[in-house]
Amino acid sequence: MLAPELTVTLVGKALVGERQAVRALVDRLTPVIQMRVARALRRRRGAALGRDVRQEVEDLTQSVFLAIFANGGQALRKWDPARGSSLESFVGLLADHEIASILRSRRRSPWTEDPTTNEDLAEDAPPGDVGPELETLTREALRTIVDRLRERLSDRGLELFFLLFVEERATEEVCADTGLTPDAVYAWRSRIGKLVRQIAAEIVSENEASDRTLLRRPPE
Repeated sequence: MLAPELTVTLVGKALVGERQAVRALVDRLTPVIQMRVARALRRRRGAALGRDVRQEVEDLTQSVFLAIFANGGQALRKWDPARGSSLESFVGLLADHEIASILRSRRRSPWTEDPTTNEDLAEDAPPGDVGPELETLTREALRTIVDRLRERLSDRGLELFFLLFVEERATEEVCADTGLTPDAVYAWRSRIGKLVRQIAAEIVSENEASDRTLLRRPPE
């Protein structure tokens, strides 16, 4: 395992397209992503029904890598070792989110990237325990919420956000997967739900302030 400073250097070189660094980074992250894919498929036993599971793991792993390196590695650039999260833990959370988006293509969550039509968006009701505030937010604002949650939650908190709000897993399933007690899961659900509502209110307030500024600006 590379020292944190060497890992930062490796990621930096990979993001600017140095082939050797990209290859080394992919080799390092492949087992992490494959493990997350396999875990997700075990949770959703019907997801790969009728398909070669090894092929499914390979396909989903490639999809995760494409998402991680998309837009110049925008997602990967958000990794900050100063926050105490290892590269593997951070990428594992990114993988969880991307895998959930793919596997939920037939039953979409408002947090996923899949919906593109007005009908799809109309069907996407936010989880009931985060409040009605989210119903007024655009998909871009929902992505902003996820970005801000990454800044304010621990790795454990982010994992539970994805399990409880993105994948909408039952409490019993989350307990079995994380080893937490039901009381602990309920506490996390309440804490994350309050944080989501707080961030949503911040975004609405920021948008209103921006609108007021635009209205006061004299025409050019």
